[in-house]
Amino acid sequence: MESCQAFILAGGASSRMGTDKAQLLIDGQTFAERIANTLRKVTDSVSLVGRSINASLDASDLPVVPDIYPQWGALGGLHAALAASHREWAIIVACDLPFVTSELFLHLANMRLDHDAVVPVQEDGRPQPLAALYRVDPCRQRATELIEAGQRRPLDLLEAVATRWVAFEEIRNLDQAERFFVNINTPEDYHEAIRGHSL
Repeated sequence: MESCQAFILAGGASSRMGTDKAQLLIDGQTFAERIANTLRKVTDSVSLVGRSINASLDASDLPVVPDIYPQWGALGGLHAALAASHREWAIIVACDLPFVTSELFLHLANMRLDHDAVVPVQEDGRPQPLAALYRVDPCRQRATELIEAGQRRPLDLLEAVATRWVAFEEIRNLDQAERFFVNINTPEDYHEAIRGHSL
C-alpha cells in the first residue's frame, strides 16, 4: 500500500479515562505501540497526531504531527493528519481502538476505487470514522472548510465526500471482527477489554 500513510489520533483529553489512553498497556505494549505495529504491516509511514513531542518520545519513536486546530476534537485530528500526508490516501485510527488489524485495513483499501473515503460500520449500525481510509486532497479541503464553518463532527466530512460505507456484514468474516471497534473510554472499558491479556 505505497499510496497510504497511517496516522494514530492521540490528542484527546481522555477525561473519562483519567489518564492518557495512548499510554495504556496491553500485552506489554502501549495502545499506540500496538496500533503502530499493526499499521506497519500495511504501510511504511506511521505517525502520531496531536500529542506533545516530549510526551510521545517517552513511549515511541513515532513521528509526531501537531494539531493545526487544537481543541477541535476528532475532526481537528483528522484534519491535521490529512494536512501532514504527502500520499494519496491516509489511514486514520483512534488510539483507543487497540484491536484493529492489518487485515481490516487491507480489506478497506480494496474498496477505494471511485471513492474519497472508506468507512466501516459497526454491528450496531454506527459508522466508525476513526478506523477508516481517506483520500487526502478532497478530504483535507473539505475538512478545512467544515472547521472554518465551525463544524466538529467527522461525519459531516464523510457526508460531504464520496464515501464508501462498509457494512459490518462485509467484514464480519475477518479474524477478530467482533473486537475491531471495542472503544476504550473508561477504566471499566479498559479492564473489560484486557481480560485474558497481560499488561
